Amino acid sequence: MKRYLTLFYVLLLVLLSACNGKSSQKEENKRLIMVTMEPQRYFTEAIAGDKFLVESMVPKGSSPETYDPAPQQLTRLSKSEAYLRIGHIGFEQSWMDRLTDNAPHMQIFDTSKGVELIHGEGHNHGDHFHAGGVDPHIWNSISNARIIAKNTFQALITLDKTNENYYLHRYDSLCKVINRTDSVINNIFQTRKADHAFMIYHPALSYFARDYGLHQICIEEEGKEPSPAHLRDLIEICKEEEVRIIFVQPEFDRRNAEIIAKQTNTNIVDVNPLSYNWEKEMIHIANSLCK
Repeated sequence: MKRYLTLFYVLLLVLLSACNGKSSQKEENKRLIMVTMEPQRYFTEAIAGDKFLVESMVPKGSSPETYDPAPQQLTRLSKSEAYLRIGHIGFEQSWMDRLTDNAPHMQIFDTSKGVELIHGEGHNHGDHFHAGGVDPHIWNSISNARIIAKNTFQALITLDKTNENYYLHRYDSLCKVINRTDSVINNIFQTRKADHAFMIYHPALSYFARDYGLHQICIEEEGKEPSPAHLRDLIEICKEEEVRIIFVQPEFDRRNAEIIAKQTNTNIVDVNPLSYNWEKEMIHIANSLCK
């Protein structure tokens, strides 16, 4: 009896391995699209469904400001039909030319096309500008999400016109999710008293602040650790603006936020504007700003 049970488990393992192998092979045979970051992967997968395999160049937990791709990623990129860029983030500024040289066949789509960009000449308490004086964090915005989704849909039907109705149906479903997120956030802000100002280590929520009339105050000083003098200024600004919340992202040091929080009796809240779970993160940010 024991021998028969052993044989049964061996056969079961063989069958499971075969099924997994077929599933992996099916995924491997899918048409590949590369995007820059995880929130983009969320939007793209929501529309692409099972027609394309979507992968991010900047993996979870890495900063799209400074990330350098691994050699195996460049090899993988050579198999991609298209690259959907977010627009102006540091990774793309540094690597886009080299990525296209590595895969000259690859079609490039800019999903920031049509977004009303936040421009400036340099850094201040609320803004963070890259090459061309552009704040790159466009995805952390309901209004921008609608534009990104539309650009993504148009890219997909350019690549695969045959399945346009399939993509249109999924695009409509994503728009409903985006609109629902907007309704939830507006309801949160209207029914509970929202803070006018908030502090954040790296200013990734400029467009979110613009959407809802909020004031973002940045701890970073020109993309670097704040000087002691700047830290003292931030403590005073925090008190003047009656800041209650300091947002801290996982890829940044939280020590300066803790110093400010201790001096001003504010609360540190962990956020991840680079999360794949875009809808959940936007609502979490809104909830955190309400008493």
